[in-house]
Amino acid sequence: MKKIKVGIIGMGYIGESHIEAVRRIGFCELYAVADTNAELAKAKAEYYGIEKCYSSVDELLADPEIDAVHNCTPNFLHLDINKKIIKSGKHLLSEKPLCMNYEQAKELVELKKQYPSSAAAVNFNYRLNPMVQETKNRIADGKIGDVRVMTGSYQQDWLLYDTDYSWRLEPEVAGISCAIADIGSHWMDAVQHVTGHRITEVMADLKTVIPVRKKPKKQTETFTSNVPTEFDEVEVKNEEYGAVLFHTDKGATGVYHVSEIAAGHGCYFNFEINGSKASIKWNQEENDRLWMGYRDNDNRFIIRDPNNMSPNAKGYTSLAMGHPEGWNDAFKGNIYAFYKYIFDGMKGEVVFATLEQAAYTVKLTEAVVKSSKEKKWINVDEI
Repeated sequence: MKKIKVGIIGMGYIGESHIEAVRRIGFCELYAVADTNAELAKAKAEYYGIEKCYSSVDELLADPEIDAVHNCTPNFLHLDINKKIIKSGKHLLSEKPLCMNYEQAKELVELKKQYPSSAAAVNFNYRLNPMVQETKNRIADGKIGDVRVMTGSYQQDWLLYDTDYSWRLEPEVAGISCAIADIGSHWMDAVQHVTGHRITEVMADLKTVIPVRKKPKKQTETFTSNVPTEFDEVEVKNEEYGAVLFHTDKGATGVYHVSEIAAGHGCYFNFEINGSKASIKWNQEENDRLWMGYRDNDNRFIIRDPNNMSPNAKGYTSLAMGHPEGWNDAFKGNIYAFYKYIFDGMKGEVVFATLEQAAYTVKLTEAVVKSSKEKKWINVDEI
């Protein structure tokens, strides 16, 4: 069996998560890593026993052994690097967001059409939690009836203090949004994926809660809590909090909020879908179970059990009931779905996020920001 040889660009927090995931997929070989910080790339390559190590994107892409490349760099680099990967003819798995804005996203979608022999995906990893797939299949099977209302949130606390800082707060690096682009995009992608609805209108209220922060003079990794001893006080333009009302193309309505200043929350991501027969709810921090609610029957929990799951969801779970699967398992599941699609000759159901879907999520983010600024409902297709 010829394994798919994988290269990963960007050795920060998320890049290391990609390393761990790829190493768990039997028909993949983690062959190379790259980072402009050559010392960091070398250290990661040595620690994980990775054969090749490069200090530039071009060097990695020039390696004919590499079949697929993961782009784990900051947002402002996504357009150029994703274009290079697509043009190289190698398969692309990009971190989200696809790029900085919708104009760039459309450019990538059009470019990819010229290279149909390679696959491309964007890493909206929550899709491939097995219980999210179970939710999707139960909704498709009519278990909750017609989808009427979608609600939920995604809350974290890694920007709680003014000494917390991230490049995601900088428009020139992250784009026009922090919380919506970072975690709101996951929420919007997940609910659209499980319901089959598309969000078409939004009404939003975004807020920069801490307008001045202490930016460390030395670079720090995401989710670290070290208070910098040397810093510059800088004005913050992107939001840490947002609330969004929305309508969908199939007549449903909903509301969600995201926060990166919610004390005590590390990754509190949840959604509830209310249908004409029942409701279904999932919470990432208890991701091995679903809650289903009824008016005329007892409410109940559905515990993840491979023996009783929907056939389409069963392929994305690996542990027996009672052996909890977590965030890193769903992360691996999403990357596995991408490579299984490639391994099978690019045939079968596409459950990972495509470039077109990821581009629409970028468009949604822009609509949310526009709505908050103009204080009115925005039709997504009109921006």
